[in-house]
Amino acid sequence: MTDLATSINIIFTEFYYWVTVVMMFLIHVGFCTYEVGVSRRKNHMTTLMKNAMVIPVVTLGFYLFGWWFYSAMINGPGITGGLVTSNFAEPWSELMATHMGGKPVSAELTEADTALWARLNGVFWAAFLLFSWTTASIVSGSIIERVRSGAFWLIAVMLGSVTWIIDAAWGWHPGGWMVQVLGYHDAYASGVVHAIAGGTCLAVLINLGPRIGKFRPDGTPRNIPPQNPWLVCIGLFLIYTGFWGFYAACNIPIFDVQAGDGVFYSATNIYLQATTLSAITFNFIMALAGGLMAAYIVSKADAFWTFSGGLAGVIATSAGNDLYHPIQAFIIAAIIVVIIYKLHYWVERKFKLDDAVGAVAVHGYTGFLGVVAAGFVLWGYPSSPDALLGHAEPWAAVTPWGQLAGAVIMFFVLGFVPGYILSWILKKLGLLRIPREVELAGLDYQMHTAAQAEDAEVRGAIVAATRASPAE
Repeated sequence: MTDLATSINIIFTEFYYWVTVVMMFLIHVGFCTYEVGVSRRKNHMTTLMKNAMVIPVVTLGFYLFGWWFYSAMINGPGITGGLVTSNFAEPWSELMATHMGGKPVSAELTEADTALWARLNGVFWAAFLLFSWTTASIVSGSIIERVRSGAFWLIAVMLGSVTWIIDAAWGWHPGGWMVQVLGYHDAYASGVVHAIAGGTCLAVLINLGPRIGKFRPDGTPRNIPPQNPWLVCIGLFLIYTGFWGFYAACNIPIFDVQAGDGVFYSATNIYLQATTLSAITFNFIMALAGGLMAAYIVSKADAFWTFSGGLAGVIATSAGNDLYHPIQAFIIAAIIVVIIYKLHYWVERKFKLDDAVGAVAVHGYTGFLGVVAAGFVLWGYPSSPDALLGHAEPWAAVTPWGQLAGAVIMFFVLGFVPGYILSWILKKLGLLRIPREVELAGLDYQMHTAAQAEDAEVRGAIVAATRASPAE
């Protein structure tokens, strides 16, 4: 980098995304905290470790192949073209490691590649990786206290390193086929992250079955309340905090938005449409407020659902929070939160679905409805500034039917179907659910038994040493 202005822009962008990654890490801390708060004491350590190990298993898969999917698969299954060359995202690329720019060593890369990606590839990769952890962790909470950890990690790799990043390539890339053909708009991932995770949750829960004791002999559900409301509260507030970083990471901080003429620079959303941090701050807070207020009222001040409703409010408006008016964000959040709360309990009673943290409702139903709502509120708005990408013909505008089709693709096609197939295979192999006796005793039973034996041995040694000591 020899031009000072360009250098400042690149270094600022690098630091900007690095900060968003740090903030988004709090989302994972929050998931770990509130899942432990929901689970019963006999399952605490396993619940924590199951979610903590999302970090290494998803990260490895995302480095080896997940990041490549985002740029290479924007054209979908042969809809608008084939695979796109994405040499910078191949795990053996020199740009997938420490790089200071300059002339590339690899013949597949150009100097333009190294100039763009030398400083930005790692922080972009990390931002999308944190989205991956979030997507996988959404499933983790819904299936606690009965799933085998290994089965969950396989599901996490599938969702976090494969299916969600494919849906991001299709609908969360300015050149994605869903953006081009359907006019799909989902600026802060109501569908791209939350609907697909909720669809996967639903599929896995169907094959996994309810916790022992969840339903009475007549089929009516028993309430298994969170075991530590304070941890639940802290965990969800950490997720709120991390979502500030999530929103910021969905933006590009400095971009020439007038077809490269150098006249007007702005922050943009992920589709390269001009927006501001001010705009999303208004809408984020108003959506959070609308969700909290509606959940407090509809749940009759139930703490778990009130805090979860705040998160659902943000998710409900995330598809269009770059463009909504703050009052629109408040109203959309409040209405969708009431719907998903009612829908959660109807599905629980009707289909005997035991979702321990309400993840299918808070993320899946909410994300689906949020995408559809954006189709009506943003009807006619251009889906992406295609001129910036060198396309003469305008791409499809946002429509209710395009958003509905997109929501179905996210929730069912890429969420439910792969999740059902993988969990069904694991179930048939006897690898999905823990044995009945382990569930009754608690997933931490063996660990606690060993710890108690060691503690008893230490206490015995202390007593023996005390008796052997001469009296003073």
